[in-house]
Amino acid sequence: MDENTATLLNLRVIEVGDYQPLAELMDLIFPDVGGAWPKSTIMQLVTAFPDGQICIEDNGKIVAAALTLKVSYNRFSLPHTYSDIITDDGVVFHDAKGDALYGLDVFVHPDYRGHRLGRRLYEARKDLCQALNLKAILAGGRIPGYHKHTDVSVTDYINKVRRKEIHDPILSFQLSNDFDVKRLMNRYLPEDDKSAGYATLLEWDNFFYEKDASSVHDIDKTIVRLGVVQWQMRHVLSVDDLLNQVEFFVSSLANYQSDFALFPEFFCAPLMGLAPDKRSVEAIRFLSEFTQAIKQRFSQLAVTYNINIIAGSMPVLEDGKLYNVSYLMHRDGSIDEQYKIHITPHEQRDWVIDGGDTVKVIETDAGRVGILTCYDAEFPELGRILAEQGVQILFVPFWTDTKNGYLRVRLCAQARAIENECYVAIGGSVGNLPRVDNVDIQYAQSAVFSPSDVYFPHDATLAEANANTEMMIFADVDLDKLKMLHERGSVTNLKHRRPKLYASHLSQE
Repeated sequence: MDENTATLLNLRVIEVGDYQPLAELMDLIFPDVGGAWPKSTIMQLVTAFPDGQICIEDNGKIVAAALTLKVSYNRFSLPHTYSDIITDDGVVFHDAKGDALYGLDVFVHPDYRGHRLGRRLYEARKDLCQALNLKAILAGGRIPGYHKHTDVSVTDYINKVRRKEIHDPILSFQLSNDFDVKRLMNRYLPEDDKSAGYATLLEWDNFFYEKDASSVHDIDKTIVRLGVVQWQMRHVLSVDDLLNQVEFFVSSLANYQSDFALFPEFFCAPLMGLAPDKRSVEAIRFLSEFTQAIKQRFSQLAVTYNINIIAGSMPVLEDGKLYNVSYLMHRDGSIDEQYKIHITPHEQRDWVIDGGDTVKVIETDAGRVGILTCYDAEFPELGRILAEQGVQILFVPFWTDTKNGYLRVRLCAQARAIENECYVAIGGSVGNLPRVDNVDIQYAQSAVFSPSDVYFPHDATLAEANANTEMMIFADVDLDKLKMLHERGSVTNLKHRRPKLYASHLSQE
């Protein structure tokens, strides 16, 4: 590097006329493994896959480069040797129909090391992988520092590099660029004495990868609009009176192109006011008599207004037992259900409600969702079960009477968003029901929460209603940001779980 000349970097694709400076750079960097490749090999790469051959020049001088192929993931995610990629005669096996990139080499002029040029080239490769919608980047990584540590096994050496007890000039760099070691390959490059012929099979997964869709209608949505109804409990005269209020909100949310509408737990409680003289346990069973009709009407609204509806929750009587059930009405007419798992002391004591025993992720046309009804959100095990099934959005319909009860739901919902790296929408009810015992007062401040990282709002809150006011809120959630978080977050809670440790403690109880 000429200290008297200002650095002027330019990243570009390699051209046919670049062979000589590339060869000089390769001779400088790889004297121990043969130096520069033949011109015919470089020309094959430039001709067969021009976008994969990139360099960085400083004031017109090439100072770093990356050479790349397309390959079959299924073939090269298995053990292989360098000669499977490039023959002794310099013929490269580029697969134009391949579904993965294969990193051949990245090299940087010694005078430019420390300027993060290698990282720029790796980032350019990742961008290319995503732009071409390929599964991953694979690479056979030399471990040239191993010859200094032959007193340990090669697997111990790799583990020590992972733990940063040892620095390897290639493996340490690759690990710092989000590559994972998938396996060890023996005799990858036999003449590589510094690596004792070994190499690591490294992989960087493209978390934006999607299998080819048969039509544009098969492409997954990435931006999903959530609508939440902060529902006011009010005196009603009939089921139709209640459903007219429901339809107003569904219609309004659909007009704003919401993909989902969330209603609160027991939003139908005003119907208990139609039988004001019944005891609590009788009143909730009286309410369950309306559930089937309300369920059918919600499903019709979902289809009519082209919106998925989480119909809060309603009491359901089955074989003499009462359950608290939330329904997801898909806009195609199908219906899924989620029973409330954990029943509050109030529900057990005054209404004699039983809990369900299954929690599941529901596939929708706008993401993978789960439902945790009110108290269920306060149990981290349920959210984790859903996270292990790939949940992207958690819906929490709730009913709370006081602010401290509301805060339990809110704070636990935010914890679920952080620990499970997903979005969480909570929707509650406000107002008073003087003629309905046990549902007489409400407190709510509905909201939509995100994980807490740089990809999301600084307070991890996407939308928030005014407290104790009937209203709707909207939030657009970006499912692709969850993929970025899972792989590149400041912290990655899901990846850093230690299930074996947790299981060992649980087994001692």
